[in-house]
Formats: sequence, C-alpha cells, structure tokens
Amino acid sequence: MKRKCFILLLSLIGVLTAAAAPSVRISVSPSRGKSQIEVGDHFYLNIQVSNSDGAPSKPTLQGAKLMYFDRTSESSSFSSINGVTTQTYSATYTGTYRATTAGTYSFGPITVGGTRSNAVHYTIVAKGAGGQQPQAPAHSAVPGNVPDDDSKPKFIGKGDGNLFLRASVSSSTAYEQQALVYTVKLYTTYDAIKFVGATAAPKFDGFVVEESKDISSSLSYETYQGKTYATAVIARYIVFPQMTGSLKVTGNTYTISVDRREYYHDSFWGSMSFSTPMQLNVTPNDLVVNVKALPAPKPADFSGAVGKFAITSQLKTSQFKTNQAASIVYTVKGTGNIKYVQLPDLSALYPPEIEVYTPKATQNITVGGSNVSGSVSFDYSFMPLEEGEYRIPDVKLVYFNPATGRYETSVAKGYSISVGKGAASKGGEVRRMRFDAELMEVDASGLDKEHVPYVRRFAYWLWYIVPVLLLAAAGIGYRHYRRTHADMVAFNSKRANKMARRRLRRAAAAMKRHDADAFYDELLTAMWGYLGDKLKMPTSELMRDNVRQVLESRGVAQEISDRFIGIIDSAEFAKYSSAGGDEDLRKAYDEAADMIDRIERAFSK
Repeated sequence: MKRKCFILLLSLIGVLTAAAAPSVRISVSPSRGKSQIEVGDHFYLNIQVSNSDGAPSKPTLQGAKLMYFDRTSESSSFSSINGVTTQTYSATYTGTYRATTAGTYSFGPITVGGTRSNAVHYTIVAKGAGGQQPQAPAHSAVPGNVPDDDSKPKFIGKGDGNLFLRASVSSSTAYEQQALVYTVKLYTTYDAIKFVGATAAPKFDGFVVEESKDISSSLSYETYQGKTYATAVIARYIVFPQMTGSLKVTGNTYTISVDRREYYHDSFWGSMSFSTPMQLNVTPNDLVVNVKALPAPKPADFSGAVGKFAITSQLKTSQFKTNQAASIVYTVKGTGNIKYVQLPDLSALYPPEIEVYTPKATQNITVGGSNVSGSVSFDYSFMPLEEGEYRIPDVKLVYFNPATGRYETSVAKGYSISVGKGAASKGGEVRRMRFDAELMEVDASGLDKEHVPYVRRFAYWLWYIVPVLLLAAAGIGYRHYRRTHADMVAFNSKRANKMARRRLRRAAAAMKRHDADAFYDELLTAMWGYLGDKLKMPTSELMRDNVRQVLESRGVAQEISDRFIGIIDSAEFAKYSSAGGDEDLRKAYDEAADMIDRIERAFSK
C-alpha cells in the first residue's frame, strides 16, 4: 500500500512540473518616439529566453556600439488542461545600443541553452532621415502611473521628483585663470541605479578644463527640500576661465537605468511587488560664472600664474670650468593654473659671461577634488665662457593670489660661483705655426710694373659704400617695421592665416603621436585664434553669435560661418568624449584646414 502511494505521488509531481518546450526570441526596437533608427540614436535589442536556464552573452551588432546589457525582466505562469498542469517561465535580456553607421544589417540566429533563435534585420538611416512619431506624454513614465508596455525601457524628459541632477560651481564670481570646481550630483529615491552613459559632453564656453577623478564610490544620504535622497557625485571638473564676462556652462545629458517598484494585491498571495526597468534622460541645470579681469596694472614680470605658488632653486656645486656644461633646477610648487606657469627670461638676468639654454620642463600635476596642484621643474643648462667670480641672481616668480586679491612674489635664491680654466673649445684652439728660416726668392718681374695705391682702387671704396648702403637699407626696413607694427590688430589680421597654419602643424604632430587631448587643444587654439586675429576681435568678444555677425558683415556666406562654428563645437565635444579614433582626428584636421582656406578666399574677394 505504501509503495502504491509513493508511485502515485511521483506521478503527480511529474504532471505538475511538466514544462513547455524551450524557445529563444529576438526583436529590435527603436527608441520611443522614433519610427526608424537614426545615426546617433539609441535603440534596443530584446532577447526573450523561455523555459530555459541558459543566458545569452553580450551580443555585438554591426553599425552600433553597445552601451548597456542586462537582464531586465522575468515571468512565470501555470496552466492546467484536462488535469495536466504546465509551467512556463521566461526571462528578457535587453541591450541598449547607439547607432554609429548607416546601413542595413542582420543579427542572429543565436543559440541559448541549446535552443536556436530567429534572425532579425534592422536598418540604420542617416541623421534626420527618420520620421518622428508623436511622443508619449512624459507623465506616462512617472512612478505611480502604470505605463503602456512594461517590457521596454521608458524615457522621460529631464528626470522627475525621484531622480534628478544638480550642478554647482565653487564660486559664481571669479578672476581670469582662477581655479573653480564644477560638480554634478545625483539625487534619487530609486533602487538598482545603473549608468548607461553620457549622451553628450558638458559645454564649457571660455574655460580650460581638467577632469577630476574625485567622485563618489558609494551612495550617501542627504535631505533636500524636506525629502531624503540617496546622493552621489558623478562628475567633477576643475575649470579655469580664459576670458572676462559672463561665461556659461551647459550641463550634459546622462542616461540612467533604474528599477521602479510596483505594488499590487493578489487575491491568493496577498500584497506583492515587482520591479519595472526604466531608463531616464537626466540633464543638470546650466550655470553662469561672472569672470573679472585681473587687477591693473599688472607687474611687468607677471608670470601668468593664478593661485598660490612658491619657487625654489637647486645648484649642486659652486665650482665650474669654462666651456663645460652645468645645470640649475628651478621648481615651482603650489595650486592653481600651475601647468601654465612661465619663468622670466634668464638669459637677460644672468651675466653675459654665462650662456643659458632653453630649459627642460617636467610636470608632476595632480587634479584633486578642489584644485589642481603639484610641481613643475625647469632644468636649465648653462655654460660659463670666461674665468672669474660671478653671481647667479635671484629669480622672482610673480603670481596673482585670488584669496588676497593681490599680486605676490616668491623668490628663488641666487648663488655665487667660481669659474676656473677648462678645456679650450674647438672654436678657440690656437694653431702653432712652424717658422721656416729659409728666405723665399723674390720675383723681380713684378717690380717693373707701375704701382697703384690701394686707396685709388674700387675695392677700397667698397668698404665705405657697402656699409652706407646697408645702413640705408636698415633704416628703410626699420621704418617699414614700425609702420606695419604700429597697429598690432591689423598686423595680426594680416598674418592670421600664417599663425593658424603654425598651430595646425602642432595639431598634426599630436595626431601622429595619437595624443587626442593635445590635438584638440591645438586645433581649438588654432581656430579661435584665427577668428580673433582675422576679425580683429578681443578674446572677451569671441562668442559664437558675435563671430557669425561679424563674418556676415564682412561678406562671408552664412553657410561658411555656421560650418566653422560647427567644427569648433564638434572638436569641443570630442575633446571631452572617449568616442572616436585616428580617423576622427584626421577628419577634424582636414575640415578645420579647409574652412580656414574658405574664409581666407572669402576675405580676399
């Protein structure tokens, strides 16, 4: 009897746990509000695995870049037909991609847990070629309202009351070149936050930017406007304003994936909850910084440093030999725009008997949470040319301290040195000639000729004529130099193309080194510098609207001016984005050189 009951129980368990056949289904869908996938847009690949414990690996799609891939939902159900109970369960994996190249592509089939899937075809069109469909109201994804389709990620405008970003700057008023801290902070009440990535880079118009790694590694809690949020610093930059006036910082857009908790009441199980995946596009607020000019008059030996600095010197010995190279090291330490510190011209300070060469600079810079600090060492090589006792003078570093609002000076001590006789240089070697006591025979044939005094020869008067001509040419050249340099603005405008080409050559050298940061720095310097010189505009007026106005007033086509500004925007975006490669650098370089040529031709007409 017991044996019969046991067999009956096993049969019942087998019936209750019968499962449907496993299957794998793949689908591709554009972002919400789009009917097609455009270059630059995000789209989604959904892989639904049913009745299988297998999980797909991260799929790679042609023409797109994977931004995020994870398990987004799961479900299970029971059905009973004619006494046979069948269990079905499924899990959905969603990949978020950014379209990069237009074309028609296919993906699949793939095999998950021994089960083969279908294949899908998708088309990516050029930017602006896809038709837009009316977007769903933003409130449809606000927590508390049930969305239309919970199986797909949702997008809402700039976040909601449960997740938002706040941007702040350490001071809304600053001096030129003063270090400021720009911080982006996340506030949320959602669970399971995952960053998909930033869809754009922040725009720092008129700033030099250093990105800080001092961001939050974990969440903390903060009460804001009477509500408690989990917070984290997700971005921090040290920025240095380069011009006076009101400079704007435009926040960038982040795509964030969250799990929204939904609650409901089941008649059998009671109160239950489930998580709904949702993606939010969140943008922090924009900021304006009022930048003041450094106090006038500036000291004549001002180094351009803004912050707090100190300079020291190091000389290993005070005994030297002539024509032998030696070294002296000046080290600048402090916080601020230390990368741009310059020392005075030492060749004008040192005695003329000591020849000073161009220094080798070594930087040891740290971008912290509140400033840029570190040290820069200038290794000067010099060579004493004559024997004697000499004095290496003190070297002053004049900088502006924003904390005190004054110009301050740090002094590196000088040295007294003794120079002894060293090995003679190759140019100073004396050749010893041997004296031959035998007299040379005199050629008497030349004694009969009539002697003409040297002062009556043309070659003698050339010694007077040539210096006079050279002096006259120098006077004419000097007058021409004074006339062309009297108006430096007009002079710079004439040679704007030449200066831009010189800076583009530096960008090309950085491109060959695969140094993207240096390349975009030189490229932007070349393009902004060209505009300032060619249009005779001071740095404080180099705004995009002003540039368009002046170019149009000079007869330059609007298409050319818009394209020129577009190249600058693309370069600024690429500088702070990790995307792109050598082909993007070459494309940016060619476009910049071509636009400068087109503006030059427009001005020549």
